[in-house]
Amino acid sequence: MFDFLSDYDDPTLLGAFWVTVQLTVLSAIGSLIWGTMLAAMRVSPVPLMRGFGTAYVNIVRNIPLTVIIVFTSLGLANIFGVTMGAPDDFEAKAFRLAVLGLVAYTAAFVCEAIRSGINTVPVGQAEAARAIGLSFSQILRLVVLPQAFRSVIGPLANVLIALTKNTTVAAAIGVAEAALLMKEMIENEAQTLLIGAIFAFGFVVLTLPTGLLLGWLSKRLAVKR
Repeated sequence: MFDFLSDYDDPTLLGAFWVTVQLTVLSAIGSLIWGTMLAAMRVSPVPLMRGFGTAYVNIVRNIPLTVIIVFTSLGLANIFGVTMGAPDDFEAKAFRLAVLGLVAYTAAFVCEAIRSGINTVPVGQAEAARAIGLSFSQILRLVVLPQAFRSVIGPLANVLIALTKNTTVAAAIGVAEAALLMKEMIENEAQTLLIGAIFAFGFVVLTLPTGLLLGWLSKRLAVKR
């Protein structure tokens, strides 16, 4: 499934940032899917689903990301034997476990962003859709979510930028992304300020265009009310 992700342990600067980009993209996709499902649960008429969504968001948001990432490695991999399809490849297994941890954590914030967008949709629209016989899932899919997504592009952009910076935590379980390479370079070189400035600039290059692009999309696609 992840055969195209082959440079887990590339020691070069570009290789490390490429791993950071891969972590961000895959985690963003997973977080958007899982976060949308959680948001649907939080507004669901089924008490059990609503309770699960609320409990998940409130618990996960209050656990440090480092704890979640380390648990995916020490807990899932070492204790429960979860190998993510790569039992003999440490770099690939660490990468995939890091993606899993980032998705689990970031989805809670995506959920709240989408739920805030759902709350901006006039109640009358959902009532009208219900009056013509649409089910809850159809109302959510056809009426509510399209408008909700358009209204929360800005907040989702902030979550994506935070996710990009949060990928540095993956270094805690040995993923060869930018933060791990920076740590190794600082340990081996005497140019601490220069190395730090280079990596800081690299993250600015990743996050600033993303913020500007999604900010523009947010204004362009904003729901006119």
